[in-house]
Amino acid sequence: MRKSMVPKVVSWCGKGLLAVLLAAGSLQMPGEAAALSADHIRVGLFMDLGSTYKSTTTAMTLSSGQAWSIGFNAAGGASSLLTLAAGEEARFSIDGFRVKVLETKDLSAAAAAYKKLAATADKPILFAAPTSSGQVYQLYTGYYANEQTAAAAATRAAQTAAAYLDGQKPAVKGSKHLTAGTYASEAQATAAATSIKDVGFDAMVALEQTADGGSRYAVWVGEAANDQELAALQSSAASQLPQFALTNADASMPALIIRQDVSLGQAVKHFQVSGQDAKAWVSSNGSELKVKERSNRAYRGAMEISSLNGQLALVNDLAFEQYLYSVVGGEVPASWPAEALKAQAVAARSYAEFQIGQSSKFKIADVVDTTLSQAYNGVSSESPSVVEAVDATRGEVIRKDGKVVEAVFSSNAGGASADPSEVWNSGGDAFASVPSQGDTAATKGQKLWYHVLLPSGVSGYVREDNVKETGTFTGGGLAKVTVTAKDTNVRPLPLIQSDKSPVAKMNPGDTAVLLEKVNESGTYSWVRGPFSSAELLKTIQGKTQTSPPSPIVTLEVTKRGPSGRATEIKANGQILDVKYPDLFRSAFGSLPSTLFDIVQTGSYTVLSANGTTTKLTGSSGAAVMSASGQSTVSGSGTVILTGDGTARSIDPSEGFLFVGRGNGHGLGLSQWGAKGMADEGYGYQDILKHYYQNVTLTKE
Repeated sequence: MRKSMVPKVVSWCGKGLLAVLLAAGSLQMPGEAAALSADHIRVGLFMDLGSTYKSTTTAMTLSSGQAWSIGFNAAGGASSLLTLAAGEEARFSIDGFRVKVLETKDLSAAAAAYKKLAATADKPILFAAPTSSGQVYQLYTGYYANEQTAAAAATRAAQTAAAYLDGQKPAVKGSKHLTAGTYASEAQATAAATSIKDVGFDAMVALEQTADGGSRYAVWVGEAANDQELAALQSSAASQLPQFALTNADASMPALIIRQDVSLGQAVKHFQVSGQDAKAWVSSNGSELKVKERSNRAYRGAMEISSLNGQLALVNDLAFEQYLYSVVGGEVPASWPAEALKAQAVAARSYAEFQIGQSSKFKIADVVDTTLSQAYNGVSSESPSVVEAVDATRGEVIRKDGKVVEAVFSSNAGGASADPSEVWNSGGDAFASVPSQGDTAATKGQKLWYHVLLPSGVSGYVREDNVKETGTFTGGGLAKVTVTAKDTNVRPLPLIQSDKSPVAKMNPGDTAVLLEKVNESGTYSWVRGPFSSAELLKTIQGKTQTSPPSPIVTLEVTKRGPSGRATEIKANGQILDVKYPDLFRSAFGSLPSTLFDIVQTGSYTVLSANGTTTKLTGSSGAAVMSASGQSTVSGSGTVILTGDGTARSIDPSEGFLFVGRGNGHGLGLSQWGAKGMADEGYGYQDILKHYYQNVTLTKE
């Protein structure tokens, strides 16, 4: 029987109280459909879908620990046209718009130009091609959505690689080819291509898939960007290559252009996927495939390679339950209690199954490999405990009114899960704000940080293992501290940030005033900022329907939802009209959650007993304001002592500090909350029914 959960009050470390309310909400999910029995799932690794999802690479490198095959995927099934050896690497790209920058016999010049271009947005590929007088090196950049974008890239390449062109002019190339016939073997085709190359025409070997699913080697001539160029090529080549019957290559035929790639310092085979709607299919008989450009991760299943919006698209097709082995391990630590892992498995399965069969937000894939869908890192995220949790719940999904719920989840709800109205301005009765006391599990083992005020007036944070109290106090009763090691960093926030310089350094014997002790900024509680008006205006740009006021003088949360999350914020009294509340996270520079307070660092408003307010600023002098009056403190900043004994320093510079809890949108399952509940003995079904309202758990 599930234990009763009591609403919790969240306190912001002396900055006020927010009641965590329990309120029923609703969420209208787009494209809601009946559950499908999912055997396989398609995960996008590389795709260009504009603002929806964009992860691109010019070419990508595959290998496997066992022999692996390459063919094409079509409605009738997948073919296998050639086999590569275990451990052999091969590179893949598409036969799209590109720029041929130069061709030279000088490898060092080609490599130097490659290095120059690699530092730009026009990513290069370097091929080696045989001629009767030796190798030549062909340098390309790409790929581009259309001929016009490629032409602009050619102009850029001419400038970037100017020192190595030797009179050559970068030119746009494309996927229109002539064919010089078919051959019985790759060696015969290569010999014919070399003879054509000797005359001065680009020629390459292509492995074509025939209509009956078989294959043949062909020699393709040229790589024209348009029909006019192809016609001109036909006219020129016909007169100089009379021994070949040149015709237009069939643009609809799936084919692999076979080239030699020397981009990575050693020669490997390179396959350019050609043919309208062609989808190359790579598999390894049950063994994993490794993708170098995805942090060298290994993946189960097969890989489909195609062209989408002028860019290479890579989709991992694998068994649905095996996908969950990686997702669960990628989303939460494998060391967590079994019941928390099972809860994550069922939520992840439900979310993924909901995506399959939808109107494909990701076009050619069901999901992608980032947290835009679910974290998917291949077999590196798998572990025995995770596999056991997935297998133990095999086929189990969350349903509401007979339909699979799109069971979204987040890392940490910060003490209360979100109501849909606080996230997307919409609702559905599978979701509502509920208490999430287990979220505090994220703070176990964390160090406390001392918020200190230095004599210079600068304030910052020192971790507890580097500081000690001196036993002396200020006139206002605040403790003084020193540090235990030379050159101890005073951090701008209560966490170590490698990309942020310390605000100061302290040495043993130096003293500072202790303002407060706080938790390390992490998954449960956090601090960000302070941000200047200029910094905020930069991050807000484009995220509101009306331009924000400039400069921002005041910034305040004016409305909150049932869990206490910000749903309306005003700058200088003007509403920042974001499309939906969760956008406040990105609008203010990637905040962990919208469950926050905003503190104006350059001033502090004091409310007196008679109802009058006084605004103090950093220029008010060094003093502690308390019920008994003012007491002097060494330093140039103003310090406020609140009624609960918490001290605050006022930064002389105007800025806005965000102090909050939680990590993620907060809707549905809280991963840390589930961990905390599992620690207390709850089962995975109890956990899920706590975070998802009025649902049933069923097996497929």
